[in-house]
Formats: sequence, C-alpha cells, structure tokens
Amino acid sequence: MRLAPLSILISISLFALNAHAQDGNTVSSIESNISIKQTEFDNFTDVLEKHLKEESQLQQQLDLLRARSSKLDKEKNQALDAMNDMYRRMIEDPSIDIGEAKIRYQEAIGQHKQNKDDIALQLSAIASHRKEIEKIRVSKHALLNVLEGLKEQRNTARIERLRNEFTREGTVEVTHTVNCKRTETLATCEQRGQHLGLQKATKRFMDQIFANLSEIRTVEPKRNMAGAQAQVLSSHVVSSEFSGQGNYNVNLSVAMRGTVNNGRLCQLLNLDNRFCGEFGGASLANAYPQTVGQSYTVPVVSFNDMPAEVSQETYAQPQVSVIAKPEQSLRHELTLRSNVFDDEVFIDGVSYGSTKLQVELPQGLHDVEIRKVGYQAFRQTVNLRSTRTIRANLRKESSELTQIVAAPAVLNTASDTSSDMVVIPAGEFEMGDLTGNGLANELPVASKILSDSFVMHKKEVTVGQYQTFVAESNYTTEAETGKGCAYYLNGEPVWEPGLNWKSPGYEQSDDFPVVCLTYNDAKAFADWLTTKTGQQYRLPTEVEWEYAARAGSSSDYAWGNDIGSNLANCGWCGSAWSNQSAAPVGSFQPNEYGLYDMVGNVWEWTQKTAAQSDVAVRGGAWNFAPSLARSSTRLILSTDFRANYIGFRLVRER
Repeated sequence: MRLAPLSILISISLFALNAHAQDGNTVSSIESNISIKQTEFDNFTDVLEKHLKEESQLQQQLDLLRARSSKLDKEKNQALDAMNDMYRRMIEDPSIDIGEAKIRYQEAIGQHKQNKDDIALQLSAIASHRKEIEKIRVSKHALLNVLEGLKEQRNTARIERLRNEFTREGTVEVTHTVNCKRTETLATCEQRGQHLGLQKATKRFMDQIFANLSEIRTVEPKRNMAGAQAQVLSSHVVSSEFSGQGNYNVNLSVAMRGTVNNGRLCQLLNLDNRFCGEFGGASLANAYPQTVGQSYTVPVVSFNDMPAEVSQETYAQPQVSVIAKPEQSLRHELTLRSNVFDDEVFIDGVSYGSTKLQVELPQGLHDVEIRKVGYQAFRQTVNLRSTRTIRANLRKESSELTQIVAAPAVLNTASDTSSDMVVIPAGEFEMGDLTGNGLANELPVASKILSDSFVMHKKEVTVGQYQTFVAESNYTTEAETGKGCAYYLNGEPVWEPGLNWKSPGYEQSDDFPVVCLTYNDAKAFADWLTTKTGQQYRLPTEVEWEYAARAGSSSDYAWGNDIGSNLANCGWCGSAWSNQSAAPVGSFQPNEYGLYDMVGNVWEWTQKTAAQSDVAVRGGAWNFAPSLARSSTRLILSTDFRANYIGFRLVRER
C-alpha cells in the first residue's frame, strides 16, 4: 500500500476542554496555589524554629536567675547575720560603726528583690513567648491542612483534565490507497478502501489524543488498559478515484470524539480509586483499595494499518462506535444516594458497592436494591432513559430500633467498661514515617518495644460518657470558663466563646466523640474514672497509641497506603461526615486489634511526660486531609488548646 506523507494526509483540530471546567480549578492554578502555600508553610517552620530557640534561651536565662536567687538569698542571710553581730557589739561599744554592715545588708536585699523581679519578668516573657509559639503552631497545622487539601484537589483536577483530554472532538482528513483485486467488483474495492481509510483515521486520531495528553509519560505505559476508543460522529468522502493500475484512492474527512473507561482514570495516573468515584467507579466502603496487576488486560480498539494485499478472508471491519445507531450502545448515568452509611447496592442482582454511587448503565429497565443490616431494604425498578438520581430512604426495622434505644450510652461501673476495652498485646514495632510520606517530626524512625500488654478503649470517649462524669463531679471544662472552643474556618482555627463539649458547632448525640476538651479536661475524666472504678486509667503515650493504631502494619494506614473511600471519617475520605462533622464512634470497621476510629474522626490527646510543656495529638480528624490521618502523623499543641476536632480515648494499666 502506497502512503503519502503524514503531513499531507492528516490534519487534526482538537477542541478546548469542557466549558464547565473553571480556570480556578485547573491543575496549573492549583499547583500555583500549592507552591504559594508551601512557601508560607516553610516560612512558618522557620519562624517556629526561631521562636523555639528563643524560648530555650529564655528558659536558660530563667535557670540562671533561679540559680542566682539561691546565692543572693544566702548572701542576704549572711549580710543580716553580720549586721546583727555588729549591732550587738555596738551595744557594748557605741563607738563601733555599723554603717558598712548596714549598707551590705541593704545591697543584698536590693539585689535579691531585683532578682525576684527579673524572674517574674522572665516568666512573663516565657509565657508570652509560648502563646506566640502556640499561635504559630496552630496556624502551621491549619496551613498544613490547607496544603494537603490542595493536593487532594489537584489529584481530582488531574483526573478531570485527563478525562477531558480523552473526550475531545476533532476532524481527521486522511487519504488511503488500495489495490483492487481481480476477484472483487469495483463497488467491493471501493467499500474496502473506505473502511480501511476509516480504520486509519481512527487509529491516528487516538495516536494524536495520546500524544497531546498532559501526562503522557505517566499514561503511555498503560495505554492498553485505558479502554480508550474513537467514536465516529460523522464521515464523508471528500474525493475518490480509480487509477489505470487497478488502484482505488479515497480522501475521507472523519469527525470523531474520544471515549475512555472512566473507572480506569485513577489507575492511569497511579492515584487512589477514590478520586474516580464521581465518574462512576464502585465505592470501596466494604473493601480495601484495589490495584490492577501488570498482567491485567482489557479489550480495546486496535487500529493497525493494513498491508497492501489483504485477502477477503482476513479483512476485518474497524471497531468503532457510530453515533448514527444509538439504540445499540446508548448508556445513561444513574446516581444513587441513601440516608445511611455502609449500605450495599445491587443493580440487576449484581453488587456495585455502597452509596454514594454513580454508574453508567445501558438504556432500559434495571432492578435497583439497597440493603443494610437492621434496615428495611429499598427496592425500585428504574426505566433508565436519561440521567437520573435516586435518593433512597432506608427505615430501621422495629426490633433493631428497640435494641438501639435500650443500648447503654455511658460508662457506669468497672464491669461496664470491660466490654468497651480491648487488650493490646506486648510486642515491638518501628515507630515513625516508614513510607516516606510523613512530616519532619515523624523522623527518625525508631524501634520501640512494649514489654507489657495494656488495655485500651475500643472507641473514643463519647459525649454520653463525659456527661456522666460532669454530672457526678460538677466539673467545668476550660472551654466553658475561658474563651470557648476553636473551630476550623477557611483554613484557620477560629475561637468561638459559645462552643464547648455540649455544643461543638455541629449536631451530635450521646454516641459522638466528645470534643472541645483540653489535655487537662481529658486527664480529669481519667482521674475520675480511676477513682470510680479503683483501676488506673490514663491517656496513652505516643508509643502506645501508634503501636495500637498500626496493629501490626507498617503502612500509612492499618489497611494499606491509600486511604480508600468511606473507610474512615476524614476530609475528602468519602464518608457521609467528611468535612461536615465527627461521626458516631465505631461507624467504620475496626483494625486488627479491634480498635475503632484510629484513622480520622477526631484527633486524640496522648500522655505527656513531666518534662514536656506541650503534647501531641494523633490520628487525624473529620476536617483534616487524609495524609494527616496516617498512623505516624503527630501534631504538637499546648495543653490548653481545644477544638471541635480534638477528643481522646484512654488506656487502663493491667
């Protein structure tokens, strides 16, 4: 087959991205914002380090003043003794001058008083400096969350950009020549030439689509699994002729649109499947994030140039879908939502995961069923003729409702608490950033040994449990007596005087984790429970907390290095409460040790040593990015900080 130069045969014009993609949400603009926020974060880090060094210097100066205070106190006593001795001698001998002894004592008193004033000023300076450090830390944590949130948005925008690039429209003009066989008619030769020309056009259209992808280097190695095809919108013969040598020449103009398997966009960009949820991918609420092995293959359209002499037996039609026949391939998007979490969707008897679910289905009738244990199933036959959204309202079964109402919500006695605790076995583990995805304060990685087992609350302490403590002890939290509680607004923690553990800024019930508590508020609950039960309760150390959270794993999360979708309650984690509020404790599956919500929901206070002025919170929260909910993530806060995203759980010594 004779081919003309490519520059003559083909001309492709690709249209712009879909109009609804806003400029402010493009990958480039998000990356620009990330760069700006990263610079701000680095500046905060430098300022914080400077302030910490200054605090250390202030503390050293305070230590020197306190050491000098002992010496001055000794000098003052010695001067007093000397003056008294001189005074007694003067009584016996009035000619003795005690002026020098008096001056010495007066100077000693003055120096001692000045030193006390200097200590007071130094303590005030340290307190003021620590407040500045706390502001910087909180702002730094908030900025870090904004930064990680932008990275989440960038990944979503990358998926959207790739989808738009695959689904561009364009026109290909191609010339093709075939040699007519003696055994075929002119009409058959003409038809064969046009089909081969169409096949060549679709192949080159897809080649051009791939060549113009923004992330071609990442996508190209996985081209065969993309499920990308060319959809022919229209085609017409520009010109055609037969030559005296028995050849047929045809010039085609073909309008096409690219299509792609939306469910594989994340795999093409090496991203967690949760970023493709809005494009019809199945929810991962009941399974760990799935990966596709290198041996995985899917049927895709293959557009290869045919040789000059093609026998009638081996000739094949080009595999393209033509808009002119919608009844054969028309599909519509069906969106399913429900009022519960951790449900299961069945469409035509096949499980599709959990709501929220978006899926493309062939036009026609489909049986939809949404199930959840303890709830009446939702069933509906849908005649899908266009894009539809169905909101299912699952109602609790009466027996289950009675059981839930009767369930105890608070800890009352030592025997009651035993069912809420789990034994964490002794062992050893590697503590810190094991995957290279962490923060500077997670390094260096260190080997830790826990020689003894300990008992830990399965779930975070709830509002109902804290209510029992307050009712019995008349305890008042620091949020109720001070400036209230902080909440997260536009990337910054904002103090609201009216917020406290009873009213944290979102609707809650007794089974929600209690929040808006300081370190001392949490410790007060532990002390009360110790007195009430006769057993020793306390906050877990950082070592104990991370050991329990990992539950034998060495990945970012107990189930792997990807957060998945609807596996935990954190910002952009796909749960019903993400970026909205905390969730009822135990709403997600426990880890291997039987502990709930060690990923997300609310940050948890840990135990500090006597030498520490600040303390770490662990675990992430409902309004913090998934990358900050890793097992090794730690945020350092002052003991009097409180927010509607910080709670706690306890351990019991055995």
